[in-house]
Amino acid sequence: MMHRIKHILFTTLAFASVPVIAQDTAVLRLDTILARIEQSHPLLQSYGLKAEGYKYSAEAATAWMAPMVGLGTFMTPYPFQKIMEDRDKGNIMLQLEQDIPNAAKLRTKKAYIASQADGLLAERGVSLNELRAQAKTQYYSWLMALERIRVLDEAIVLMEMMKKIEEVRYPYNQSPLSGVFKAESRVEENRNMKRMYEGEIQKARAWLNALMNRRGTEFFLIDTTHAVSFMPQLVYDTLQLAASRKDIARMNADINSMQLGIHSIRQEKKPDFRIRFDHMTPISSMMPNAFSAMGMVSIPIAPWSKRMYKNEIKAMELNIQAMQKEREAMLQETQGMLYGMQSEILVMQKRIENFGTKVIPALERSLDADFQLYQENKQQLAVVISDWEALVMMKMNLVDEKSRLYKMIVDYEKELYK
Repeated sequence: MMHRIKHILFTTLAFASVPVIAQDTAVLRLDTILARIEQSHPLLQSYGLKAEGYKYSAEAATAWMAPMVGLGTFMTPYPFQKIMEDRDKGNIMLQLEQDIPNAAKLRTKKAYIASQADGLLAERGVSLNELRAQAKTQYYSWLMALERIRVLDEAIVLMEMMKKIEEVRYPYNQSPLSGVFKAESRVEENRNMKRMYEGEIQKARAWLNALMNRRGTEFFLIDTTHAVSFMPQLVYDTLQLAASRKDIARMNADINSMQLGIHSIRQEKKPDFRIRFDHMTPISSMMPNAFSAMGMVSIPIAPWSKRMYKNEIKAMELNIQAMQKEREAMLQETQGMLYGMQSEILVMQKRIENFGTKVIPALERSLDADFQLYQENKQQLAVVISDWEALVMMKMNLVDEKSRLYKMIVDYEKELYK
């Protein structure tokens, strides 16, 4: 008898779904959505632009300061003073000055600034991992809403069938009128619940559209045959975790950048140079033109100067050590977390398997027995409704368990950056 019920439900639901399948509508697989997010999401694009900006900033760091040009007077007496000789009238002075930075300083500064782009690209990987987890969550939420709707559609079809049976029996006093109303109320109740899950599908579609940088109202369907799989690992090696996790890659990039920063600061011990050329044209024609050429060099090893870069180097070295300890702690914490998450997922899979192979088949056999008696007019409608509600509730519980399992898998893959 249960086989007959399933055949009726399958035929009815399959017939009802034909117009939807016939629509010319895009069906997006999960990997397609994830690829579009990586390609089109504005946040991810911003990281690439910022990284490109650091490359130009690194090139700018090698530029010299612009030369300074000055024009004025030199050794010119104040007005209303007595001038003894023409040479005391002073000079018109043209001055040129150019700073010549140390080439080693420029190279290390360029390397330090350019290294910050690596940290941004690693940060992009962290953001991409978060967006992928959001997309998977919405995709699986959509799948689970479809499963819940399928369960409710089965309930609606069966309840409508029972309602028709009650309507046929009522004129012959074989069933009370209340049976018709009970079946009708269950149908409307399930339709209301179905509308709620249809709203969840619309929400998931809008969210996925936003993640793909598309209009939230753009219509598409998902691949309902998508199977969520989980492959447990025997060992979680910290070296493998360090290679796969983008937050660790970001920390490595930050550490490398700070090491380059230390190298750049150490170059402050090297001198900088400056040249200056002065040309004097005497106001008096009796005096010859004159010039002054001077070369200057900084003395960064002076005690009052070297304290700055020595202390700054020490501070950055301590920060590097702190980040290395933080990285080690993150890897250890992630390793333990993954073992715990894997155990929880395996237990949940066994629970779901038990639901599908033992609990639900037992409820189906109970419904089968009572429905057969109901067809023979030996059982009350309320009993059959109670059996069917118990079966529907258990099927919905099974979907809830699957939803929790998929959420665990998403969190697990998020930790592994898969």
